[in-house]
Amino acid sequence: MKFVDEARIKVIAGDGGNGALSFRREKYIPRGGPDGGDGGHGGSVVLRATDNLNTLADFRHQRTWSAKRGENGRGRNCSGAAGDDIIIDVPVGTVATDRETGEIVADIARAGDTVKVAQGGHRGLGNTRFKSSVNQAPRKTTDGTPGQRRELQLELRVLADVGLLGLPNAGKSTLISQLSEARPKVADYPFTTLHPHLGVVSIEAHRSFVMADIPGLIEGAAEGQGLGVRFLKHLARTRILLHLVDVAPMDESDPIAGAHAIIGELEAHSAELAGRERWLVLNKLDLVLEEEQAALIDSLRTALAGTHVAERCYAVSAASGKGCKMLAADLMTRLEQLREEAEPTGERATDDPTDEDDA
Repeated sequence: MKFVDEARIKVIAGDGGNGALSFRREKYIPRGGPDGGDGGHGGSVVLRATDNLNTLADFRHQRTWSAKRGENGRGRNCSGAAGDDIIIDVPVGTVATDRETGEIVADIARAGDTVKVAQGGHRGLGNTRFKSSVNQAPRKTTDGTPGQRRELQLELRVLADVGLLGLPNAGKSTLISQLSEARPKVADYPFTTLHPHLGVVSIEAHRSFVMADIPGLIEGAAEGQGLGVRFLKHLARTRILLHLVDVAPMDESDPIAGAHAIIGELEAHSAELAGRERWLVLNKLDLVLEEEQAALIDSLRTALAGTHVAERCYAVSAASGKGCKMLAADLMTRLEQLREEAEPTGERATDDPTDEDDA
């Protein structure tokens, strides 16, 4: 299944049913009065997140989704049936934006959550509603209101705790395959990774986190070079970014210049994402002579001093696994700290009646 992370759909809520104009007409009951019932409400369009989907590929085939119209009212004060809502299943992490206004109408981050994106029309009123002491035989009714119509842009933003960032061939796919069961394609040419991959990094029982690998960036990505910044949105929900730097590039380019290029592209794309906690990971250490490794690491850290990316630095070899376990363990510890900080704190309740009164 091809990974599809964007789709455009049209949603049409059902119109409300019209109110009925009717009078009671039975033998031996003259002037029976009005008995026109109300129409039914139109059905709404609802997005529902599910774990059973992981791409937006299904929306390539069906682009228009319509809810049912409410039925018209009938005589004998019979109201029309309401139109059924239509529920559209989308992957967890889907963001829906109104294409006309640019408003984000849904951001669904948990399985089972639902968001109404198009409101059904309101029912019309039958003539029974307008009966009064001065108008015993009203002929007034109202029509149902139209259902809401919208064109939505759907974007899938993968849910991950840690995101990998770096130039093509920095070793991101190798690292995620080393730490998790994910098996993205690994090769020695640029842009091997063409779409995001997720992997679960398990430290021990009940201690794990999700890591996301996205296609590599190059200088000029913000202007559309290479694969551009299309996939950077998948890092929007991550708590920590790992900036991978190849310490021994095959083309003998300067690792420091490459690192600064990525930092610049990230800042050009999103100041908020550029300010996210970011760790420096010096990769492919196995390609450097052991006696030269310490000096190289110190020089790279010094060159990147003062940048946001130099707060924490790890030297690893994703191919051999050297340093990867320590990196994963420290990530797990830091993520647990961030989760604790994010939890709301409240005053501890106590049922002990001896706290103060008996002191």
